[in-house]
Amino acid sequence: MRSIDFTGQTTIVTGASSGIGAAFARALAGRGSDVVLVARRRDRLEKLGAELRERYGVRAEPVALDLSEPGAGRRLAAELERRGIAVDGLVNNAGFGTDGPFHAEDPGRLTDEITVDVANLVDLTRAFIGPLRASGRGVLVNVASMAAYTPMPGMAVYGACKAFVLSFTEALWHEARGTGLRVLSLAPGLTRTEFFDGLGSGAYRGRYQTPEQVVATALRALDRGRRPSVQSGRLNGLVVGLPRFTTRRRAVLISGAISARSAGTAGTGTTVAA
Repeated sequence: MRSIDFTGQTTIVTGASSGIGAAFARALAGRGSDVVLVARRRDRLEKLGAELRERYGVRAEPVALDLSEPGAGRRLAAELERRGIAVDGLVNNAGFGTDGPFHAEDPGRLTDEITVDVANLVDLTRAFIGPLRASGRGVLVNVASMAAYTPMPGMAVYGACKAFVLSFTEALWHEARGTGLRVLSLAPGLTRTEFFDGLGSGAYRGRYQTPEQVVATALRALDRGRRPSVQSGRLNGLVVGLPRFTTRRRAVLISGAISARSAGTAGTGTTVAA
């Protein structure tokens, strides 16, 4: 298996200020890609950009952008055009989830969640899909979640958003066949990031991966270029297969029971960011 050579390419990474996004930026820069670092926290982006320039000699452009505001993809495209930056790759990693029963959720926060996790992921993808297809060696990675595969009582909106990301990305994988564009939906499980830090120490019990392990899984799948989606974590394939062996009613009951046991803060209405 030959690893993709990203030398001479430019890849956008959203949610790049920490966690999986920062790990993607480091891994891509390590393979020679220039990177556009997108998140709200400019100070973190500038620090990461300086690190990547020093360590790998790549161009690393920070762009502070609030992805909870509609039309982020078109605004980013206009900004990169102004800076004279053409892109070959896009990693849609930014996202957040809310934890708690749906009836207790803040409606405005739910709107933001759908905007970040779905609407702007679509807007970003549409804004850059043309250049990615034209590149002949472009890459599109949309970060979903293991929550995409089964309903998530206690995180109903988050799970539904990630199910959209999975379905959307797998459809684009088929549309991109023969163009040279590699498309992948990545589904992390429990990962040591600020997403789970926001729930408090030990809120979700289980075996956690590091962001670097998750990114390594994605890059291996891209190198092979065969699969429309991949799950990170050896045991997570069992979750994917669960609906095949039971009714949807039973799958929801199992998911709800697991959530109740695993989430020590379930029902608190906590907001967690990826």
